[in-house]
Amino acid sequence: MADWVTGKVVKVDNWTESLFSLKINAPVHSFTAGQFAKLALDVEGERVQRAYSYVNSPTNPELEFYLVTVPEGRLSPKLRALKEGDDVLVTTDAAGFFVLEEVPCADTLWMLSTGTAIGPFLSILQLGQDLERFNNIVLVHAVRYQRDLSYLPLMRELEKRYQGKLRIQTVVSRERAEGSLHGRIPALIESGELEESVGLKISPESGHVMLCGNPEMTKDTQQLLKQQRGMAKHLRRKPGHITSEQYW
Repeated sequence: MADWVTGKVVKVDNWTESLFSLKINAPVHSFTAGQFAKLALDVEGERVQRAYSYVNSPTNPELEFYLVTVPEGRLSPKLRALKEGDDVLVTTDAAGFFVLEEVPCADTLWMLSTGTAIGPFLSILQLGQDLERFNNIVLVHAVRYQRDLSYLPLMRELEKRYQGKLRIQTVVSRERAEGSLHGRIPALIESGELEESVGLKISPESGHVMLCGNPEMTKDTQQLLKQQRGMAKHLRRKPGHITSEQYW
């Protein structure tokens, strides 16, 4: 059973009509970049909870979560309505294995994400530890509309910080946007457009792929990489080339 602490909302960023971020102060235990916590509110006598990945570096005491509002959802609309100073429950301990220590060494680390699943990658990159094992890092963020690229300014800051080691590629599926590829991640890999754009190849000899996003993207991309590139899911007992986490 999870242990909960009461946190205070310190900031709400409303990016679009459906996307928002919460910044919270709460006395949680230390976590590993890439892990998630659960947020909860007591609604009509029942504790309603959902899992959300940390966006902030573990060294930053201001906890940050990137969320999408589900209009008919029991929790997200209420989280969206929170104001500075409001209380929110947070699990004391983080969970999850979508962390760098589970990823083998490779020449190129591919971080492929959709929507709010950019969060764990931003946490990992802001921390910046254990990345010397990779010569190149590629961060891909795929969204429906250009306005959904909430963290693009932070991504550009990180790109400068890594001085050529980190390459950023945005993808927009529902409209054409300058600087972004158009379509879905699996199709852009299959056509070669993604690799051509960043100037690197996805291969089992040189790369490891971290996938975080909606179930359809993770399933389709894994299947494509297995069939077209000969890449296998990475397991502790059987090392491979693909590490994945689904966002529901």
